[in-house]
Amino acid sequence: QLQASGGGLVQAGGSLRLSCTTSGGTFSYYVMGWFRQAPGKEREFAAAINRSGGSTIYADSVKGRFTISRDNYKNTVYLQMNSLKPEDTAVYYCAAGRSTLSRWPEGYNNWGQGTQVTVSS
Repeated sequence: QLQASGGGLVQAGGSLRLSCTTSGGTFSYYVMGWFRQAPGKEREFAAAINRSGGSTIYADSVKGRFTISRDNYKNTVYLQMNSLKPEDTAVYYCAAGRSTLSRWPEGYNNWGQGTQVTVSS
């Protein structure tokens, strides 16, 4: 199971760090991703990280502002979000997959419950 936390309300230009902790299975076997879904919109990819943490990919909309990382000893993946914008407002979901890095939800088969991020202007 995946448990995401760290969401909240922040002003534009601010920062938040999301965490996602897993229980069960071997965390280091999984590729981990962060997706987000704004009201009335489809779920979209934000960032992903490979099993070792040595390779990452980002959506163009967050590149340079968000950083994904992982601690395989703590079974946790993080999403550091800086320079937040109102358009970053969404429910953020972490996801785990067993394949290669993917920008598509179909590449992940375990999902957390989501954490709300709200950025005020």
